[in-house]
Amino acid sequence: MAGVEVALNGKVGICRINSPETRNAVTPELAESLIFTLEGLDRDPAVRCIVLTGTPEYFATGHDIRAFSGQDTDVPIDVFMTDFWTRLKAIGTPIIAAVTGWALAFGCELALACDLLAVEKLTTFGIPEITFGLIPTGGATQRLTRVIGKQRAMELILSGRRMSGKQAFTWGLANILADKRRCLERATALAEEIAERPPEALRMAKRAIVEADEMPLEAGLARERELFAEAMATEDRIEAVEALLEGRRPEFEGR
Repeated sequence: MAGVEVALNGKVGICRINSPETRNAVTPELAESLIFTLEGLDRDPAVRCIVLTGTPEYFATGHDIRAFSGQDTDVPIDVFMTDFWTRLKAIGTPIIAAVTGWALAFGCELALACDLLAVEKLTTFGIPEITFGLIPTGGATQRLTRVIGKQRAMELILSGRRMSGKQAFTWGLANILADKRRCLERATALAEEIAERPPEALRMAKRAIVEADEMPLEAGLARERELFAEAMATEDRIEAVEALLEGRRPEFEGR
């Protein structure tokens, strides 16, 4: 696929954005290649966790600024992205972003939309849309606010300032802080650990956490109970208990 590479490492699917000639800038073709690849990994029963990464210097960046020149204000600039975020949200397999180098605009919002985040200390995050008279369209106003709070989100989005990987980790945005050469390695190690868990339970737990952002507490607790009941009915849950009682390693089949 254009600008996207995929590899399998056991039960972990590794998806790499690799379009160095454009610094991994988002285009309609790249966006479609990326989401098509992620959906393919999500459908693969052998893949239990996904690691999304870029090149060492660029995780992903935004639209080509030339696309903004003379834009008709009645036509959405990023019309080709209208269903990208919806399709990404529908992916049930846990996704870990391993971010090194630059993650600007779309790249920053893509990292925010993943389930876990490993960052290089010197990673540069940025939401620069305000400097072009625009605001983010990929969820940064919502996700940043939920994770780092209103004041910090306001500061980053209204000023267009950059945020380092170390700062992202300190503010609770990232799970792993590593140097550049070990960022992907540590993200993959976490993915391998997650991939050993029962796959249906992983999907249910991810769904409950994602939906928590959209529900009041009581509704979220009710949804958690519903998903717990579904997990209780799986064969993998029975296998986990039997394996523990028999003193052996469980073999999960995703049923």
